[in-house]
Amino acid sequence: MTYPEQVLKLYDYHVWANGVIIDRLKELPQHIYHKDIQSGFSSVSKVLSHIYLTDYTWFDIISGKSMDEAMASYNQLREAVEKKSIEEMKKIFIDLSERNKALLSTKDMEKVIVVDNPYAGLLETSISESVLHVVTHGSYHRGNIATMLRQMGHTSVMQDFGLYLYSK
Repeated sequence: MTYPEQVLKLYDYHVWANGVIIDRLKELPQHIYHKDIQSGFSSVSKVLSHIYLTDYTWFDIISGKSMDEAMASYNQLREAVEKKSIEEMKKIFIDLSERNKALLSTKDMEKVIVVDNPYAGLLETSISESVLHVVTHGSYHRGNIATMLRQMGHTSVMQDFGLYLYSK
């Protein structure tokens, strides 16, 4: 398997893991999703929205938008995304992953892009590294969701890469 194929497989894992955690959230009492909690984020809905919006932002950058343009979209969408139900989130995650997979199928994964991050400065990185960032970022925050669910007395669900491999 080539390196670009491995990166695409990891993105497929990311999409799968998002679906697994969303399906678990759909099984829980509805109020859990938006419930205020003392944590790094104030609710599970805000964490899941952050994962979605970050994916959206990075794929805007991969498609050629500047980070300023991509972050403006993030900020414009944030409030509406945070208010969505878990069922609506499942749909927009699926739509976004389909859009992103179509985009990646047309891109040279080793193409270098320049990201001008207002907080960290300029970064020359490849499309594949940007996709890996999306994957690791999502894993980190799905861990936040698992912790928040435990704090509220509920279990999460396994969503690690090994389980993904077994599921295929």
